[in-house]
Amino acid sequence: MALAAAPACRQARPAAERPAAPSARPAPVAAPAAAADPARGKWRRARGAVPSPRAAAEAADLKAIPYLQGYRPAHDRPVVVVHDAAAVAPGLDFYVSGHAAEAVLMRPDGRVLHRWACPLRRLWPDLAADPGNARLEYWRRAYLYPNGDLLGIYEGLGLVKLDAGSHVLWSYRGGIHHDLFVTADGRIWVLDREGKVVPRINPEKGILEDMVTVLDPRGHPVEKISILESFERSPYASLLRRMERSGDVFHTNTLEVLAGRFAGRGPAFQKGNLLISVLKLDTLAVLDPVRRTIVWARTGPWRRQHQPTFLDNGDLLLFDNLGAGGERSRVLEIDPRSGAVRWQYGGTPGADLFSKTLGSCQRLPNGNTLITESENGRALEVTRGGRVVWEFNSPHRAGEHGELVAVLFEMIRLPADFPFRGSGG
Repeated sequence: MALAAAPACRQARPAAERPAAPSARPAPVAAPAAAADPARGKWRRARGAVPSPRAAAEAADLKAIPYLQGYRPAHDRPVVVVHDAAAVAPGLDFYVSGHAAEAVLMRPDGRVLHRWACPLRRLWPDLAADPGNARLEYWRRAYLYPNGDLLGIYEGLGLVKLDAGSHVLWSYRGGIHHDLFVTADGRIWVLDREGKVVPRINPEKGILEDMVTVLDPRGHPVEKISILESFERSPYASLLRRMERSGDVFHTNTLEVLAGRFAGRGPAFQKGNLLISVLKLDTLAVLDPVRRTIVWARTGPWRRQHQPTFLDNGDLLLFDNLGAGGERSRVLEIDPRSGAVRWQYGGTPGADLFSKTLGSCQRLPNGNTLITESENGRALEVTRGGRVVWEFNSPHRAGEHGELVAVLFEMIRLPADFPFRGSGG
């Protein structure tokens, strides 16, 4: 579930405590790139922007693209705003967004240290030549190795491994989507999918069947596990009554290989099992890849959730897109056994947070939470008390007047001692 070789721990802030924000000071940042082509990648209207007639038509077209329906504008603000430098968790920031198949490593003050990029045409010219794939010219997720190598997911199209100079080491073509996890043995666990007709589900219409595929360190497939079949053969098969009977029936969006730290709380949480998030079922689940069955599942107050992850205290952190109702999102910390909400940020007046789709969150070592508000191209770091201490607003713009902002898929904070410092570090 992590984007990088650092541990992926994520958490949220409580909305009830919202002290008056200290005076914000913009941090120095590199100049944004020139406006991009909105026909490529994933974009949304910038908050406060006045659309030109052409831009309005482009925006209407974008609403037909997955992840772009129902988006709100994003504010025109400095790229990085440091509200309280002393309270910001140290480290390096790493992000991917809808502007291009590119990943960016930067300091918290916004200074770019390194970029990786690989246009789709370098790998698969036939896919790049298909106009329908122009909107997929981005990395949905990336993983940074300590030596500067990188994995990038082209949503639904495949996976690439690059070195620090963006030279292609290998590529894997397939239905890879949403998430990946690299284990200590170098294996790469990825979410995969296959379009097919499954007669027991629907004898006439096809579905996208989600899989977990395991690749060896050189990108060769080792095994494939059906998430649908894992539910069917489990005690949690009744959750499939919620399932649609055609199309993207699961939309699994998270994959995390458990380290076994909490195996004492139940055999479901033993080392090697897989934490997944099944959006269309509003369900968190644990899959045993040896037995190929679901061994734990929970629903709760969340709806269309993203990015659940285990915290050091054994709680689960997740981005709850729609559970708060209306145009409000929140980040929840929950007890996986009881389902009790331990902590939250967002979902209440005064805690402005909304991303109808996508979204992510990370618990930082100092107790703060880094939250990605994807549809608004924004990331924010908050304290346990709900105070915003740091903000990032995407510099990647498109449209005649820069009125579209790239979707920010995920921002994570790497440790301050992360070995790769980039060409600018």
